[in-house]
Amino acid sequence: MCTVVILHRPGHEWPLLLAANRDEMAGRPWRPPARHWPDRPQVVGGFDEDAGGTWLGINDDGLVAAVLNRPHSLGPSPGKRSRGELPLEALEHADAAEAAAALAHLDGRAWRPFNLVVADNRDVFWLRHDGGADVEVRAVPAGVSMITANDRNDVDAPRIARHLPRFRAAVAPDPDAGDWRAWTALLADDAPPHPLCLPRRNGFGTVCGSLLALPAVGREGVRPVHLFAPGPPCAAPYGPVAA
Repeated sequence: MCTVVILHRPGHEWPLLLAANRDEMAGRPWRPPARHWPDRPQVVGGFDEDAGGTWLGINDDGLVAAVLNRPHSLGPSPGKRSRGELPLEALEHADAAEAAAALAHLDGRAWRPFNLVVADNRDVFWLRHDGGADVEVRAVPAGVSMITANDRNDVDAPRIARHLPRFRAAVAPDPDAGDWRAWTALLADDAPPHPLCLPRRNGFGTVCGSLLALPAVGREGVRPVHLFAPGPPCAAPYGPVAA
């Protein structure tokens, strides 16, 4: 179960802050974020060596996309396409509204269930697919949101019930000052019950982490912030993505 945390602040100098911990089988090979796709030179993201897609990426227009599994749908399935294609499809678009509208027309039966987040510095959308034909699009409101394998802010999910109030109470990161301390401490929490940095058990656990911040329109010379932890964020430090 991966985790995405969103702080959506319309009108703020940093209207979107997003953090993600990726949980995966340790034996599934991957590469850190870079421009891995010659046919998509505008995309920077982590690379899944098995299927060629990504779990999280950003394009040069400042659009972010991240995919998560829904419950009981870990891994590939015969006859189904890789969910790692979905962020790449989203990142073909210039903004979140355009991407969400385009992906809403997909036939969801081609993929196992997923949650997909698409966001820019104006809009944030959650695309929910439960295994049928339809892909449901929901706008993410202002404030703090948390998505795992379950629905957004679903407090029936133990991980969300434990950690969502903590993120809401935490001091928001300050990308101008490079200060993400409150969030990185929470993302590194490996203590039971329901840790965010999942210790490896039976070959499965948290394998890496990402932090992104998008500046408001009109902030001349201010670029998005993209930081990456190349291992479990309870053990590996974050550093800037050089792409």
